[in-house]
Amino acid sequence: MSEQFNFGGEIVWRPTKEYIERAHLTAFMRQHGITNFDELMKRSTEDVAWFTDAVLKYLDVEFYEPYSQVVDVNGGIQLPKWCVGGKMNIVHNCVDKYQSSVISDQSSVISDQLSVIWEGEEGTSRSLTYKELYEQVNQAANALRALGLGKGDAVGLFMPMTPEIVIALLAIAKIGGIILPLFSGYGAGAIVSRMTDADAKALFAADGAFRRGKPVEMKSVADEAAAHIPTLKHMIVLKRTGQEIKMKEGRDHWWHELVESQPREAETERTSAEDALMVIYTSGTTGKPKGALHTHCGFPVKAAQDMAFGMDVHSVPQTSSLRDVIYWMTDMGWMMGPWLVFGALMLGATLFIYDGAPDFPAPDRLWSLVERHKITQLGVSPTLIRSLIPHGDGQFEKHDLTSLKCFASTGEPWNPEPWKWLFEKVGGGTRPIVNYSGGTEISGGIVMGNPILPLKPCAFSAPCPGIAADVLDENGNPIRDAVGELVIKAPWIGMTRGFWKDTRRYFDTYWSRWPNLWVHGDFAAIDADGLWYILGRSDDTIKIAGKRLGPAEVESILVRHPAVVESAAIGIPHEIKGSELIVFAVLKKGIQATDALRKELHDLVVEEMGKPLAPKSILFVSDLPKTRNAKVMRRMIRAAYLGQDYGDISSLVNPEAVEEVKRAG
Repeated sequence: MSEQFNFGGEIVWRPTKEYIERAHLTAFMRQHGITNFDELMKRSTEDVAWFTDAVLKYLDVEFYEPYSQVVDVNGGIQLPKWCVGGKMNIVHNCVDKYQSSVISDQSSVISDQLSVIWEGEEGTSRSLTYKELYEQVNQAANALRALGLGKGDAVGLFMPMTPEIVIALLAIAKIGGIILPLFSGYGAGAIVSRMTDADAKALFAADGAFRRGKPVEMKSVADEAAAHIPTLKHMIVLKRTGQEIKMKEGRDHWWHELVESQPREAETERTSAEDALMVIYTSGTTGKPKGALHTHCGFPVKAAQDMAFGMDVHSVPQTSSLRDVIYWMTDMGWMMGPWLVFGALMLGATLFIYDGAPDFPAPDRLWSLVERHKITQLGVSPTLIRSLIPHGDGQFEKHDLTSLKCFASTGEPWNPEPWKWLFEKVGGGTRPIVNYSGGTEISGGIVMGNPILPLKPCAFSAPCPGIAADVLDENGNPIRDAVGELVIKAPWIGMTRGFWKDTRRYFDTYWSRWPNLWVHGDFAAIDADGLWYILGRSDDTIKIAGKRLGPAEVESILVRHPAVVESAAIGIPHEIKGSELIVFAVLKKGIQATDALRKELHDLVVEEMGKPLAPKSILFVSDLPKTRNAKVMRRMIRAAYLGQDYGDISSLVNPEAVEEVKRAG
């Protein structure tokens, strides 16, 4: 039986007339005679074909040959076929169509506007117009073809966040290749497992990257991996830091020598709408990483839809000072990297990327980026915000943040206090935080905030339009005001087309619990006002003496204490109660870990949650295991504490944190 849910609060933000009138959602609903958001959700989830067709037209997705059917589910909703018979290449819709010889006035405007703005940690800055991006993507595509690469060939991306990684990603798609995004902090083994699984023939790499003022080498990692990838024939290397590196004759090619010497015109491969575009690998608790397969008409369309309807990103207007500039703090190896590129470019907006530490050389670096580049939509993680709070309000107060229209966040649940700090102090209580949750296999969000619905702290306004989401109890019945399992009841265009070479695992992962229901693995709730909450992975759920406990509830209590930066709660087996609570806490710099502090934190949890939910132990560690997008990996924490196999740790930015947890246990 599900427990009473009590995580929300009062509504703290309501959309102004300006937000509502500007919103893509408002324009889309008016276009189709829809009077309110509830009506949009009903129509978009009950008639998936209508909604998908309407979104494709709203986003002006151009096809070389039109589709005869929007979606075919005759083979089951687990593996539907989309845009049946259609031919399109997503690169045409990101850059090519703005350069066509017969173009609209708006396309002409976009061609001369900025597509990408970049800043490096060392202070260097560059930008590309849509025309310049088009020409440089063509050069990179010609370079790939000159190496004998073409349709269906998998190419890895192991580079820092520079303009070249955007160019490379689009060039692979332009020739009909398959993009393999790789986290720039991976070790050789993680690269080998992913590249080998996909039979990759080439790799975009770099000599290194800058982190906290120092060059960090990457090429030797790529070399070590390449020695164990039998299908790899070519490596294209970007000179980013100027470090001394080894180049293997016949295999390695400098970007500036190979790519920049190519012609600036190139044909775009006329792919089918459902041809493979990208395989993004995600780590499970055990076994090899899962390769989520995405297509030309899938992932990018969902990305652009969510960016339009959630973050309300608009095309660049004729007044360049008013352009929308979206920045999401991400690596290209996390799905939010390709999401940022495809979504922004399909919308004709400007994307911003930064290569470096967000608090270097000072904690105000993030806010200085916003001011300097007039960022309008800023995507952050709760972990980043928690780390910035101790540095005080002066870090943002000295910067002009008036360009910001909204914040956005994904990757992990919020705690109320950091959420309120960002909303009330940095945002002045006037800018919404567009909370966004879904996953690599979703191509974006299941639930998210939007500019036309009210917000509560830590909440999501609603499911994304077109996503038939629900929260079910253990018996598969819908529940409200209680914690349950997040599910999706109908297909959507962004859904993964299965796992690369492993369809059975795809079915087992998402479709095996209840018939024809996608079970996402998240612990969720819907409150009495209809707002949604994601409380962590459902396999992170702690059940003590029959009571379900979301880790975020306990963690929120601890991070309210002035000594605690962040925390993680796990459940371990207990013979009588089923589980008992273990909490890990990271203390602020200069705070000593003492038994008195441990007791104080213990008593805080007991005071708020009751004695039955008292922690067995509170353990102090210097860091928590996290992925690049700052997601705390509680499953790995639990496995390490219990001395179990914690699975693939290649996605972690700090694998040493797992060993510290293991020693603490």
